[in-house]
Amino acid sequence: MACPEFATLYTGAKMPLLGYGTWQCASGELEEALEEALCAGYRHIDTAAAYENEAVIGKLIKERWIDTDNMTRDELFLVTKLPPVGLVPGGPEKFLKRSLAALRVDYVDVYLVHTPFGFVPIEGGDEMHPVGPDGKIPINGDPDIVTIWKEMEALVDAGLAKAIGLSNFNQRQIQKILDVCRIRPANLQIELHVNMQQKPLVEFCKKNDIVVTAYSPLGSRGSSTFLSRFGTKVEVPDLFNNPVILEVAAKYKKQPGQILLKHVVQRGIAAIPKSCSQERIIQNIQLFDFTLSPEDVAKVDALDLGPDGRIFDFTFIGAQKTDPAYPFNEYP
Repeated sequence: MACPEFATLYTGAKMPLLGYGTWQCASGELEEALEEALCAGYRHIDTAAAYENEAVIGKLIKERWIDTDNMTRDELFLVTKLPPVGLVPGGPEKFLKRSLAALRVDYVDVYLVHTPFGFVPIEGGDEMHPVGPDGKIPINGDPDIVTIWKEMEALVDAGLAKAIGLSNFNQRQIQKILDVCRIRPANLQIELHVNMQQKPLVEFCKKNDIVVTAYSPLGSRGSSTFLSRFGTKVEVPDLFNNPVILEVAAKYKKQPGQILLKHVVQRGIAAIPKSCSQERIIQNIQLFDFTLSPEDVAKVDALDLGPDGRIFDFTFIGAQKTDPAYPFNEYP
């Protein structure tokens, strides 16, 4: 059964509250996992050009689902993102057209600016993650985001994206867009889980009719391995074994992951957990047959650490906290 609850964008489009995230999915495991997700009822699929897996997603969806009449394009809610290397004039159109070709669709439902800072393209090269002579990704710490946003608006005009939005932007950066835009951001995707509930930023978005999507809603337990590739050590909390989460899960006869996700979607926030386990994929979408009581919501609310709960600060890829576009010096 498909996800029965939605967040409605100001455009009128309905985003399923539970989506399938594809970050850190290798091509081999992604194909099987995405098939399981679609069979389980997921119709909100989140990807990004920077994940370099759009072609796998597009091939499976078209050949196994759309071409076989198992699903129509209208039933699918597809989100992808402008990569940091695309925050240059001409980048939004160039990279969205590449994404559309890889995904084998004519449009995406939401196209997000992945980060407020950019990567500096290597002259003569076309790498998604360019590496300079020092072995690091060169960062553009102050891209012209207003010009980029105007080009994002043109993609809506052209019918290539039904809606546009932002990812990893703080309140001030979002307001900068709101102050000048012709087409408003419809969606903001941010790190959000019980240790970092982002209440001030979520409230700001609610006031401005921006739907919020939570990435890493389960705390991204696998991110330690990923971050170690960059020489970064981060202690990732094991939210699944948090005593409060275990207590609440036992009360409702649910798994800890289901409580973590329910706490997000019950706030009207979309969540995009990633899993390659068939059992977990199915469990994650089975959230809509129970409701957390106000008392239990309050217990989970108390786990919020504010900005201290952040896992991903992007310094591991070279973003500098002194850069004008660095988003996490401010809360919200």
